[in-house]
Amino acid sequence: MDWPKFKRALLFASILLLVCSVGFGKTKKPNIVFIIADDLGWDDVSFHGSPQIPTPNIDRLANNGVILNNYYVSPICTPTRASIITGKYPIRLGMQHFVIYAAQPYGLPLDEITLPQYLKTQGYRTAGVGKWHLGFFAKEYTPVNRGFDSFYGFWGSKTDYWNHSSYENDFWGIDLRDNMEPISAKNLSGIYGTELFTYEAVDIIKDHDTEVPLFLYLSHQAVHSANQNEPLQAPQDKIDKFKDTIDNEDRRKYAAMVTALDQSVGNIYEALKTKKIEDNTVIVFTTDNGGAPNGFNWNMGSNYPLRGGKDMVWEGGIKATAFVYSDLISKKGRVCHDLIDVSDWVPTLYYVAGGDPELLQPNMDGKNVWETISRGEKSPRDEILHAIDPWRNFAAIRRGRYKLVVGMDDTYQDEPWHPRYKDLLATEQPQVIPGAVLDCGERSKQDKKCDSRNGSTCLFDMVEDPCEYNDLSNQMPQMVQQLLKRLVEFQKGSRPVWYPPIDTDADPGKRGGYWGPWKELTDNSSLINGWNAISTLLVTEILGGKHGDHTEQRCQHDTRHIDEILLQVPPDLLETTKLKDLINRVNSYKDFCKSDAKMTWTANKPVEVFATEQPRNWTDRFYYRLRSKR
Repeated sequence: MDWPKFKRALLFASILLLVCSVGFGKTKKPNIVFIIADDLGWDDVSFHGSPQIPTPNIDRLANNGVILNNYYVSPICTPTRASIITGKYPIRLGMQHFVIYAAQPYGLPLDEITLPQYLKTQGYRTAGVGKWHLGFFAKEYTPVNRGFDSFYGFWGSKTDYWNHSSYENDFWGIDLRDNMEPISAKNLSGIYGTELFTYEAVDIIKDHDTEVPLFLYLSHQAVHSANQNEPLQAPQDKIDKFKDTIDNEDRRKYAAMVTALDQSVGNIYEALKTKKIEDNTVIVFTTDNGGAPNGFNWNMGSNYPLRGGKDMVWEGGIKATAFVYSDLISKKGRVCHDLIDVSDWVPTLYYVAGGDPELLQPNMDGKNVWETISRGEKSPRDEILHAIDPWRNFAAIRRGRYKLVVGMDDTYQDEPWHPRYKDLLATEQPQVIPGAVLDCGERSKQDKKCDSRNGSTCLFDMVEDPCEYNDLSNQMPQMVQQLLKRLVEFQKGSRPVWYPPIDTDADPGKRGGYWGPWKELTDNSSLINGWNAISTLLVTEILGGKHGDHTEQRCQHDTRHIDEILLQVPPDLLETTKLKDLINRVNSYKDFCKSDAKMTWTANKPVEVFATEQPRNWTDRFYYRLRSKR
């Protein structure tokens, strides 16, 4: 496909090639490939010891990289993606309650700086492929206006894998875009979604100018279910591979979907090898939440031996399947058991790209965990806020070895620990590396299941009890109170929920049968605010920032082409932003570069904080509608 030249984004600084590379010396900046699987369960990959669905390509990278076995995400899609893209907990964004429906007029707040925007300050070309799911009701919320130079994929939560249509909120429409342009389903009908996005990602790698570092964000729909009329879809030849081994027909289809995902990962790695850039690339693989088991959300994931799954703060919903692979990792072929959160990717990858994560630290929840991943050093974090949903009245937090769950209702189908799906034949056990398989042992009949519905609490020692068998809340009331206090502190620092009602003006029938923006912004002050924040960071990095305290390292960035950045700023914003003034400061700061003065950066506060009043007699439509098997 013909990728347009740097269409729009909120910083457009890829032309600014920075000379110094913090953390990686003055070597060539590494490429970053960030792969997201959707609803992939803990036991759906063979590197965790499951014999049912072989994942040889994923296993090869995981076993020769670093497997993250104490890594956490949010229990559901949109909140996790918001954390990946901003480095913040969802409560800081007003996105702590559930997912964005296609016809809801909201999205990731425009004041927020995104991961691709941060990376563009370090000279990266940024490409997005696959799923967005962070809002598209106005064009300013779409990927190419949030830091991606290009985007090929869909903006909502899911589509049909074959015809790329999406049914949501009683509307049907095609959801597939090349940047802002809708793609005719007639041209692509019959091309399986996982393979389509793989083709696009491979083409990006193939056509990439290796003189510029690449950030490729490949966000698969796999293995999320499609529309309700045919939720599990895969090529028949892949389904047939499991006809003699898996008993359940839907599980066979799901296994085929995982197989397509695994082949995609293999094809991406082969494309990097063909381009001869695999030795200077960091590959991150993560799921957005746990698997949806036994028909939940019309899916058939497995989180064995963990409790629960998607949309739950039990471990099966938030303990994520993930690994990092790179030749830049110092200690490879191991399992990392240190605490890592999904919000950590922004400061970590910013560091990998050559930026100073200390500049970002006061403005986000994420921590730089590169040395934990690469060298096995102790994680800088000992606490994770798993979730606070004030509408559904549940919360969970991890501090050290203890986890507190509050107000979580009983698990799906009253089966807290879903067993593995039945095999027709004994299958060969996969090769695993030490520490990769989670063994919780048999649950004792004396271990009473802790159900924290109606505001009650459950406390677990996650080191001794990773599958949440044994509730310690009665034995350790002081720890319960400490963690409850932390939840209150987090709640005080949160934004109100932004979750507006369905807007019928979103009907794709009003836009030629395509899902797309249906509102125009009447106030662009938040957009300007975001521009000012990222442009200030850009100049701070150019002038040396906190990591440029030594005179010989300061102001060594190449600023010869900095005027060209101004050409990329949307014209209607150029005169109202501070960017031009900030750029001019670079040329007048010769004395600054010779001094010992420090320049620091603070992200702008939001211009407006949106809020939605919780409807009376509120019932979570999605969760309860899908509790029964189809």
